[in-house]
Amino acid sequence: MEEKYYSVSVFIIGTEITRGIIADRHGQLIAKELTTLGYNIYRMTLVPDDGSVEPLLRECVKQSDIIILTGGLGPTSDDMTRQIVADLAKVPLVKDQEAFRALHERIGDRINGANLRQVMIPQGFRIIPNPKGTAPGFKGEIEVEQNGGERKLVKLFSMPGPPVEMHEMFYNRILPELAALSGHDGIERDEYSCFMTPESRLEDLCKECAKEGVIWGTRVQEHRISLYFNGSNSSERDSMAACVSEKLGTSILLKGDVQALDLFVDLLKERSMTVACSESCTGGLISKLLTDRPGSSEWFWGSVVSYSNEAKERLLGVSKETINKYGAVSTECAKEMALGILDISGCDIALSVTGIAGPSGATEDKPVGTICFGFASKGQKAESVMIKLSAHGRDGSRRRATVAALLLARQYVLGSPLLDIVRSWQYI
Repeated sequence: MEEKYYSVSVFIIGTEITRGIIADRHGQLIAKELTTLGYNIYRMTLVPDDGSVEPLLRECVKQSDIIILTGGLGPTSDDMTRQIVADLAKVPLVKDQEAFRALHERIGDRINGANLRQVMIPQGFRIIPNPKGTAPGFKGEIEVEQNGGERKLVKLFSMPGPPVEMHEMFYNRILPELAALSGHDGIERDEYSCFMTPESRLEDLCKECAKEGVIWGTRVQEHRISLYFNGSNSSERDSMAACVSEKLGTSILLKGDVQALDLFVDLLKERSMTVACSESCTGGLISKLLTDRPGSSEWFWGSVVSYSNEAKERLLGVSKETINKYGAVSTECAKEMALGILDISGCDIALSVTGIAGPSGATEDKPVGTICFGFASKGQKAESVMIKLSAHGRDGSRRRATVAALLLARQYVLGSPLLDIVRSWQYI
């Protein structure tokens, strides 16, 4: 059995954090995950990008089995983490060829400027790939002499500071390795994906549904929140998840690391179907996500961004009478938008969205966050539904409307009753 490591020191490096410009969330996330695995957090330290981490590191390696660093891996002169670790390990910085090739493919000859710094790592260390950014992380071991002349190896992991890069690297590259090292067979973990729900409301629901011995944590991602249940037993974790899911409503909490986009696209591919979109308040965001998937031309016909009433009428055939009577933000208009793009494209399915993303445009009966969706198909009756999102800014409304459109489109293809689904949504 491998040696077990217990004591961890975490350093969050960033002048913007120490000056209070941005809040640190890395420390809380790392500590919570590692504590669940049975590790002891010896020290949690915030330090600026000025090299002041070096004497603290020299002290911590004597008391720690593992060192985790975030930040200081950028291309500028104040990004000193690599050199500090190299000095601590008493090795030079060397150009990592794998990192160089990967970064050169991404940015070309611009790598020969300041970006070259990002592919230099301490000799003997190994890179941690960074699919979300330009700076790879790295990991390795530092030999430390203890009192009495004994020597030990301290594991060190260094990650970039931007959350989207750090989260991917920590959860997918580092945490699995540390979980294997800890040797705690009794600690189990379930992952769920939660859509459209603000993190604060999800936290409140978890408190309402809490089960003895179950620890939960969240990780905010661009179009969903990852929710983790740790500890106790599978029955208690399943029971807590079922309670949260019931309070959220149909299709809001799904087991596993899944995305609304993938769920919809995979169903289209499985059934050899094509889709077209007509968007108003989302401004093409649905189409953008669809075309982010490689090979999207096989199942995505195209989109019409019909923002004005005139565009809805001229491009999609929405009747002036419908808009005058019900308004552009209405289920009637959304249905005609979907039927219009279905007729133009000849696709198997069409979806539409029209709404009030804010901050202006609201009325007494249609507040900011009122979103209407339309769905039409060659083989099904057209449907339209309305939801009312809680106000979280224009960008937040657009992103949640996009996710809702993808979730509902999938359910429409499956033949589920959309009206019943949106009526069950309580915390969006």
